[in-house]
Amino acid sequence: MMMREATGLTNDPRILVIGTGDTKADELLFMRERIEAVGGRAVMMDVSVLGDPPYRPEHDKHEVAAAAGTTIEAVAESGDENSAMTLMAEGAAGLARTLYGRGEIDGMIALGGTMGTDLALDVALALPLGVPKFVVSTIAYSHLVPPDRIATDLMMILWAGGLYGLNSTCKAALSQACGAVVGAARAAVRPQTERPIVAMSSLGKSCLAYMVTLKPELERRGYEVVVFHTTGMGGRALEAIAAQRGFVAVMDFSLQEVANQLMGSVVNSGADRLENAGRAAIPQIVAPGAADMVDFPTWQPVPPRFAERPYHAHNRLLASVTSDGPTRREIARAIAGKLAGAAAPTAFILPAGGIQQWDQQGEPLYEPDALAAFVDEMRAAVPASVEMHEVAGHINDPAFAAKALEIFDRWVAEGIVAPGVRKGEAAA
Repeated sequence: MMMREATGLTNDPRILVIGTGDTKADELLFMRERIEAVGGRAVMMDVSVLGDPPYRPEHDKHEVAAAAGTTIEAVAESGDENSAMTLMAEGAAGLARTLYGRGEIDGMIALGGTMGTDLALDVALALPLGVPKFVVSTIAYSHLVPPDRIATDLMMILWAGGLYGLNSTCKAALSQACGAVVGAARAAVRPQTERPIVAMSSLGKSCLAYMVTLKPELERRGYEVVVFHTTGMGGRALEAIAAQRGFVAVMDFSLQEVANQLMGSVVNSGADRLENAGRAAIPQIVAPGAADMVDFPTWQPVPPRFAERPYHAHNRLLASVTSDGPTRREIARAIAGKLAGAAAPTAFILPAGGIQQWDQQGEPLYEPDALAAFVDEMRAAVPASVEMHEVAGHINDPAFAAKALEIFDRWVAEGIVAPGVRKGEAAA
């Protein structure tokens, strides 16, 4: 079998096609035809429970059930459609991971309504970053899909007109999806680097600017720096890669997604934001950048709790309000609670002079009393297991970046963080 390179082109990509062949055979066979028409090879996985498809899939429902440690008969008798599809999702995810590990697939595409999408999201999460993943769904981009179920590089398209049978409308969507996943698999350059990777979070460059200093300094030390934009899915990507131990260290300096989730905003990264690096024993340096702001869609009314708070519309999609002193204390306690469970060295830097660009004297969102309440609560709440560092200035001041580098360099010297690889050096 021809081996695929991690970089370069794959001329005949093998695409895992997932769906319930007993109810969606026409659509799945159309997808197989379109994949092969553009030079790919379709590898069919049937996740039906009760019926059988009118074609022979490369991986049938019995193999899927076996990958979940059960039988299709036991799946059918498990209780209801939710329990049955949950078992099939477990099997499909495990089998897809095995197929990829054996070098038998180069990408995946799945088709479904809410049931099929539920299963497809698990399969996408089972495959590593860089493996093309496409889901054709009747609920694409819906708020029914929570952030923590979305793979880092998942692509979706609405299965328009796809409730029952083929038609010209749904063929348009299906054919686009098939062409997209084949093209992605053909052109994909999968992540690989000779240098250890440091993750960093930020909120744009005008709100939080420390990465302008930190990124070149860390690169000079032999690290690759990946900066995540914390507007919901950016934090989700950071958490997903951290859970797979994809970083040697994390500088998580933008935490407004934690505040968003706590305050019920849809602009969040899931309940496990700020938890996966610690759970995976990755050293992390944390700061509360922008944790005083709560984001929500501009096109929705301001939540009643924040109706009287300072408001700013960034654009027609995203707006922010600042939280008051008691709310900031609540957010501080939530941040500290998440740090308490870290299984690796963790440091917290508290910039007492402000935590985002407009949170300082002379700026429109400066509220010294509310900031003081937050700083006071953070001082009290950070657990003893976490190194506590306070800087008198603002998070965008040079002193903040200098403190972060001081901690990082000490951890490298102590062997807590793996050393960087400079030009001309070989990776260990």
